[in-house]
Amino acid sequence: MPTGDSADKAATLLALHNGQGFIIPNAWDAGSARILAQAGFPAIATTSAGIAWSLGVPDGGSLDGDTMLGEAARIIGAVDLPVSLDLESGYGDAPDDVGDTVARAVDIGAVGANIEDIVHGTLFDVDTAVARIAAARAAASRGSFVLNARTDTYFSGGVDDPFTETVDRATRYLDAGADCVFVPGVVDAESIRRLAAAIPGPLNIVAGLSNTIDAPTLYSLGVVRVSLGGSLARASLTFLDRAARELRERGTLEFLDGAIGYADLQGRFGR
Repeated sequence: MPTGDSADKAATLLALHNGQGFIIPNAWDAGSARILAQAGFPAIATTSAGIAWSLGVPDGGSLDGDTMLGEAARIIGAVDLPVSLDLESGYGDAPDDVGDTVARAVDIGAVGANIEDIVHGTLFDVDTAVARIAAARAAASRGSFVLNARTDTYFSGGVDDPFTETVDRATRYLDAGADCVFVPGVVDAESIRRLAAAIPGPLNIVAGLSNTIDAPTLYSLGVVRVSLGGSLARASLTFLDRAARELRERGTLEFLDGAIGYADLQGRFGR
């Protein structure tokens, strides 16, 4: 059962979905979560991709639910903000599996989560996908947990009419208890505008993955929730790769220009 503190955090996160739009950045470990919290964001999410990369494995099924929830618990414990989890496809195909995963997420203090409707590149049939969202909702009381139903209709590549399929699935997921619908893989502004107008609930679009549309523009198209997925983790690893190549190839330390100082970081990570 959610504590009073987690209920307050869930209310804060849910209220953000009723505004003009917000960014929820994705952390991949406790340290990145602390930095994002200090930047002033009102809530953060996790990224399955970033967590997988931080453990030296590829995204997309390399980590089991126990490992992912263990890493998520460290992130939740590092900040005082609402935290929404990337729970991939729920770590099991059956609705009961999804419900069990969400219940465990609630137990570690998460106040929201994404649940995908795809596994191994194949969309679940819509009835099964709806049952999975309903099981997630049953495992976490409405109002105490923000359920973000992700549909991969634009990502899977096997949908003849992704717009119509997306709107149909989104409507049914919202009816089954989702609070928001997450549609990754949409690349053009007009499709995003049409989806935001047709889906009867808040729309989450990921920026920096398939498109580079900035947050203010996404808000103007009707998007409420803007996430980053693994983009921040990818940018951090890109910087590390460049620094490593500079060191190996030239032996110089230009990569340290503008870096946060040791004492500053020590202070930021102190309680």
